[in-house]
Amino acid sequence: MSSTNRTVVVTGIGATTPLGGDSASTWEGLIAGRSGVRPLEGERFEELPVRIAAPAAVDPGEVLPRPQARKLDRSAQFALIAAREAWADAGFTAPAGEDGTVLPERLGAVIASGIGGVTTLLDQYDVLKEKGVRRVSPHTVPMLMPNGPSANVGLEVNAQAGVHTPVSACASGAEAIGYAIEMIRSGRADVVVAGGTEAAIHPLPIAAFANMMAMSKNNDEPGRASRPYDKARDGFVLGEGAGVVVLESAEHAAARGARVYCEALGQGLSADSHHIAQPEPTGRGVAAAVQNLLDNTGLKPSEVVHLNAHATSTPQGDIAEIKALRKVLGDDLDHVAISATKSMTGHLLGGAGGVETVATVLALHHRQAPPTVNVDDMDDEIEADIVRGEPRALPEGTIAAINNSFGFGGHNVVLAFRTV
Repeated sequence: MSSTNRTVVVTGIGATTPLGGDSASTWEGLIAGRSGVRPLEGERFEELPVRIAAPAAVDPGEVLPRPQARKLDRSAQFALIAAREAWADAGFTAPAGEDGTVLPERLGAVIASGIGGVTTLLDQYDVLKEKGVRRVSPHTVPMLMPNGPSANVGLEVNAQAGVHTPVSACASGAEAIGYAIEMIRSGRADVVVAGGTEAAIHPLPIAAFANMMAMSKNNDEPGRASRPYDKARDGFVLGEGAGVVVLESAEHAAARGARVYCEALGQGLSADSHHIAQPEPTGRGVAAAVQNLLDNTGLKPSEVVHLNAHATSTPQGDIAEIKALRKVLGDDLDHVAISATKSMTGHLLGGAGGVETVATVLALHHRQAPPTVNVDDMDDEIEADIVRGEPRALPEGTIAAINNSFGFGGHNVVLAFRTV
């Protein structure tokens, strides 16, 4: 089947995050304004300048059978848990080809990770040094591969239309979903399981980020450390988990009587070409991605009522993002309710785009914008309507929302969704 104009819809969602072990508990935490950030316990974290993070609320070892879990990196464990929830939520009861609902050759999987199996790599290196070569796990290479999560999800659902792994730092999860939309729109697949995952709470990544001056050092107040837009913000807080959606052509969803959350309109892409780690200060690249989104989808700025911002709580990045949005949306930005959910979940790096897409879809579905917490003293340069303190009701009728994700290297990905 070949087409370039197929309508794409979201029929399933799944998540495991610092706020909850599934999408429902994660959404409940977001609406309640609850922080998932807490102190890191254990001797290996004691000497670090940053001793806080947002670990998953439910350890994957409590969910997956031990024989399966021990063969998967933590990032793949999260991806599999979120994908299973999304697959079931979409109404599928078995892998493709077994229940007659979707053909394996018409099913794809696109699961991204910014770093991949970093904990497996580092832990197995410790095993090599301390216990010798014969004690290194034979599963190490499949576990540390960045495509490991996507491959395991593809195996789980029997995806044969293509299994892919975009790697673009903190934009990875959003890029995976954008790629999946294009797979369906172009006719390569009828259904795609897509999202992002990350599990990098380990002393080495934390030390490296801290030495870059990228992370908050507010060790004494973990729940208040991630504070996008606040004058006192001093960097992001590392989180872990996964967010996955099931995307489907509207025709395929209608034929099987699937429940539809919303329409996935498409993506906008750009690159800053400015610096490997620093955002372009004027927001030039972000503005180009937003404009690309509008051009590609036909979405009008006046239709956008909600935005899940990238807003990591860094001094430069938060301002550049708002400047870019103002440049493209103009006065229409004034009626966009902006949520910065990293204030509660921390920053899931390559998993952020997946989790925040789930949050954006649920915001449209429930017509509620989650609050941004810890904004006690708003930065004077943030000229936008930030949802603070309490969730906010979104308008009735047909409305649209945007999800922003940006990554080291200057990768910019913007996704748009609309009620149906």
